Amino acid sequence: MFISTRFHNETALVPESLLPTAFINAIGTAVPSHQVHGAFIDWAEPRIADPRGRALFRRMAERSGIEQRWSVLPPTPEGGSPVAPGGFYHPGLPSTAARMHVYAEAAPELALAAIADLQARAPIGGITHLVVASCTGFVAPGIDQIIAARLGLPGHVERTLVGFMGCYAAVSALRLAHHIVRSEAQARVLVVTVELSSLHLQDETEIEPLLAMLQFGDGAAAALVTAEPSGFAISDPFAVTLADSSELIRWTIGDSGFAMRLSGEVPGRIAEALRDEAVRRPMLGGLAPGAIDSWAVHAGGRSVLDAVESGLDLPAETLAESRAVLALYGNMSSSTLPFVLAAMLGDPERRRGIALAFGPGLAAEGFHFTRAP
Repeated sequence: MFISTRFHNETALVPESLLPTAFINAIGTAVPSHQVHGAFIDWAEPRIADPRGRALFRRMAERSGIEQRWSVLPPTPEGGSPVAPGGFYHPGLPSTAARMHVYAEAAPELALAAIADLQARAPIGGITHLVVASCTGFVAPGIDQIIAARLGLPGHVERTLVGFMGCYAAVSALRLAHHIVRSEAQARVLVVTVELSSLHLQDETEIEPLLAMLQFGDGAAAALVTAEPSGFAISDPFAVTLADSSELIRWTIGDSGFAMRLSGEVPGRIAEALRDEAVRRPMLGGLAPGAIDSWAVHAGGRSVLDAVESGLDLPAETLAESRAVLALYGNMSSSTLPFVLAAMLGDPERRRGIALAFGPGLAAEGFHFTRAP
């Protein structure tokens, strides 16, 4: 197979096998300093009228696998949470405009913190492309432009904003970086994900939406993708959309933020899909699940991780990094998967893996990765 590619501004047809390989050289991460998980549970539980429902919510919260979640929203002057008197969400829920004002200020700061962490791990000079993924806010000029300006990147750096794709957007952003490097061997791509999920608390009293909100926290990640052979090589990207599943995961923009619809059917549908050879084949690329030593799975919730283990017949502890990220940070939407990959980059025993994430659609997206020699 021949692919059109560009070297030094000249276009040529070259065999696909001769195209450069894209490597995730390093990943930096950042979370805000305000821990809000316990405060959310204390706020949400009394909102459920039925005592049995409250008890069920408490049990589900305790079994969620989440110990901490972080928010860009500051504590009150007395040290209280965003739902306490004087906090962002008290006495009433703010408008979408107010939430987007916070996003415009806080999202670039958190993204830059992740980039600073990346810079401590790898030199990021000479960036040629900037790819930013985010689904929890909007601002124009875009967050990609804001980040580029704050970093002092030249105006000719090519920017792409991957917006509103949800939890699998990190795969989309890294896949784009993979294609850029394969078409331009000298490219140095900075990939950033930044999500401020805590800006979208909703006035809910039912268990299912409260449990959905229980999952989410704020976080950012930054990755350097180049043809330099260090870190993880990216290969074989794939995507699968499950039939008749579009209502299972949804974001709806309203007057009071973005409302998440996360159906309790999602884990079951994921497990069922992963048992289907029509889904496994493009994902595994002919390999048996046991041939993969590293599964970087988006930590969308404990039940989602359980569903992946069940659907692929994976041994216990296979998803240890994903469960650790879930415990420490919750579901940070598109930023979650890079946190898992960052943990694996630091473990030399993780050599051949598959990155996998789920999101609206219901869709699964991913790619294979192999540690550089």
